[in-house]
Amino acid sequence: MGKWDVIIVGGGTAGAVAGIAAARLGVKTLVLEQNGFLGGTQTGALAVPMMGFSTSNEVLIRGLNEEIIGRCEAFRPGESGIWFDPETVKFVLEQMALEAGAELLYHITVTDPILAKSGTEEIPEKARNSGISRKSAPSRFSPTTVIGVHTWSKSGRRPYFAKQIVDCSGDADVAFRAGVPCESGRESDGLNQPASLRFILGNVDLEALADFLSELDGRGHTPPKVEFGFSRGMGTAPHLEQLVDQAEADGVLSPAEGGYVQAFGIPGRPGEMAFNCPRITHVNGARVEDLTKSQIVGRRRILRVIEFCRRYMQGFESAYLAWVAPMVGIRETRRIVGEYVLTADDVLGARKFDDRIAKNRYPIDIHSPAGEGTVLRSLPPDAYHGIPYRCLVPLGVDNLLVAGRCISATFEPQGSIRIQANCRAFGEAAGTAAAMCAARDITPRDLPADELLGVLRVNGANV
Repeated sequence: MGKWDVIIVGGGTAGAVAGIAAARLGVKTLVLEQNGFLGGTQTGALAVPMMGFSTSNEVLIRGLNEEIIGRCEAFRPGESGIWFDPETVKFVLEQMALEAGAELLYHITVTDPILAKSGTEEIPEKARNSGISRKSAPSRFSPTTVIGVHTWSKSGRRPYFAKQIVDCSGDADVAFRAGVPCESGRESDGLNQPASLRFILGNVDLEALADFLSELDGRGHTPPKVEFGFSRGMGTAPHLEQLVDQAEADGVLSPAEGGYVQAFGIPGRPGEMAFNCPRITHVNGARVEDLTKSQIVGRRRILRVIEFCRRYMQGFESAYLAWVAPMVGIRETRRIVGEYVLTADDVLGARKFDDRIAKNRYPIDIHSPAGEGTVLRSLPPDAYHGIPYRCLVPLGVDNLLVAGRCISATFEPQGSIRIQANCRAFGEAAGTAAAMCAARDITPRDLPADELLGVLRVNGANV
């Protein structure tokens, strides 16, 4: 219990960086994390490696993202750029947070925000649901101020208070429970992108696998950066697709397992491959029942993917299951409705925005919510778009910022901006903004964007 300047809810990809950024500005910062480590999807869900964040002549996400990458490379020789070891990231993020002066509290769950009404009108119950109109919300509801959060842990129920709260829960848990209008799933039917239960195989003969893949696709593969991937219907890996077709015909894989198979080597961990699969459709990662389903179904499917690798690919003959992710990999659940809602036209049209806090060119990447296949919609070569600060500022609630994959966007652009480097940039911007607001006793929506961008630039961010 106590009073902080800034509380970060969730120490994941965005939250860890938000905590570092806020603490480095000298404000009293607390990071609340349900796991016993930082990093979230990167470390607990085994989402390795990172996706790209550069044009041919510009690194789009710099600042703390670049510093973290550099620290990881120094911590474990063999890591290189976006290829990383999840255990390394745990250590590096924790060291950086503690060096910055942030206080960490692990094994704690935030249950609800602590609210103070700024006006006389109560926010209706339906404002907590996704059906509220983003156009009507600002005028219909009086602002609510978040002044802290209720928590539960083995130490019991405890409140924690702060001048500013940053929701980095990934699912907009604090914002949703504070009454911020939220949306979830694609607009046509509400279905979310599938989850993945990732895993790591050990004792893989990477040299044999690299030779096999090189003969299969003619590309040339060199350990430790060995990778392969296949998604039904994309036509990008025809030789691998033939192997999957044969495995399905032989009954080794079902279409659910065969529709998407992807794996990456892990620099610094010889003989290991991290699998970005299997996918589990028709789940909502903001529901505990669906998370449970993802773990149970995912483990069953993992065994079938392993059997496929052993029988149809070289290098896996003596491989063993080394690690199943303790966290389900969630691509998309709730998205807040903020001061600005990012659209597909903004992404594909390379819109820049005066208040952009990040640059992105990753394609709109939609894993089919209902079945097989993946749809990629790319920007023109070397084009990028901006993500405005307003996407981090929720409607109807004060002293709250949101960072991570749940910022304000429609379904399609969320599939572009959700990658790890972007989430780190969102976290750095949110943590910086929260610290500035706490020091000045102003709300995030009243913080001049040009002043925030000025601080971010001084700290190395490319905005």
